Amino acid sequence: MDLLKSMMVAASGLKAQSSRMRIIAENIANADSTGKTAGADPYRRKIPTFQDRLDREIGVETVQLGRPMLDQSDFQLKYMPGHPAADSNGYVKMPNVNGLVEAMDMKEAQRSYEANLNLITASRRMISQTIDILKK
Repeated sequence: MDLLKSMMVAASGLKAQSSRMRIIAENIANADSTGKTAGADPYRRKIPTFQDRLDREIGVETVQLGRPMLDQSDFQLKYMPGHPAADSNGYVKMPNVNGLVEAMDMKEAQRSYEANLNLITASRRMISQTIDILKK
């Protein structure tokens, strides 16, 4: 039964990391999304958070994606005098999304996803081998 519990915990990790990758993809997609009017704030980077959750049915702690936080770091200013969101000096606020940071976060999420997937695969193999032994 512990193998089934470990698979459930790993499955919650898969779901959480999948949601994390969705948020990272949203950040990357909006890396150039400026405000629509002069002085308006552009897209603000989202930071995924995680929460522990007690699964009373199987009696273990699992993980789930929490509410994403907004990155409060400063926006960069870019000189674009013809842009609709340019201020009186010709500067446009650009999103606080750094492509390199997002790429590293995506790689970390992928590796965590793969680790959880490997745990499920190993657990399934062990259950299958146990069943084979019991058949003999």
